Amino acid sequence: MNAGVVIGVLALQGDVREHLYALAEADVVARPIRRPEELIGLDGLVIPGGESTTMSKLAIEFGLLVPIQSMIADGLPVYGSCAGMIMLSTEVLDGRPDQRSFGGIDMTVRRNAFGRQVDSFEAAVTLNGVDGGAFHAVFIRAPWVERVGESVEVLGRVEEGEGAGRIVAVRQRNLLATAFHPELTGDLRVHRYFVDMVRCGRDKGARDKGARDKGARDKGARETVKG
Repeated sequence: MNAGVVIGVLALQGDVREHLYALAEADVVARPIRRPEELIGLDGLVIPGGESTTMSKLAIEFGLLVPIQSMIADGLPVYGSCAGMIMLSTEVLDGRPDQRSFGGIDMTVRRNAFGRQVDSFEAAVTLNGVDGGAFHAVFIRAPWVERVGESVEVLGRVEEGEGAGRIVAVRQRNLLATAFHPELTGDLRVHRYFVDMVRCGRDKGARDKGARDKGARDKGARETVKG
């Protein structure tokens, strides 16, 4: 059991509750995050699926964009699903001109690449490093990854259908992203994989946590004053 591990779920918009339930089932303390001060004390963060343009706008309005960017740069483990993958990318195709992301993963992501809501589908995805066979992945207005940098590990691709071969799961150091929604399936393997990442990161760099927390406080305060 991972006693003491605290993972936040960005609770501005999207399937927040489902991620909170999945993390609780994975034996960690899970809490919703809506304000900069709530970032303090986190060992990891989940960015849920939803609408990336809305999430971007609300992250700016709530003063969370810069603090989270800073914490990612300082090594905070973060997992993004669907819209969360877009928010972790360094380049977004087919997004709004004013859309901002947290960045962190050196990749180019195409928004709504698999089509609109009516084009939602389910497909098998085998994830490198995740035992138990192919993952039954749910794609809803999902992105795909068109480019990855040299330090990005491709963990999974769509195995069948029109999207066969497309990259839908990646990892870069402490950052993990999937184009699909594991929180909707009842299969906890992706969440447990992320929890293991968080635990390893905490054990390796506990002394950096104080610096991340201070950065969240300072940058959140500056953003609030600016806003």
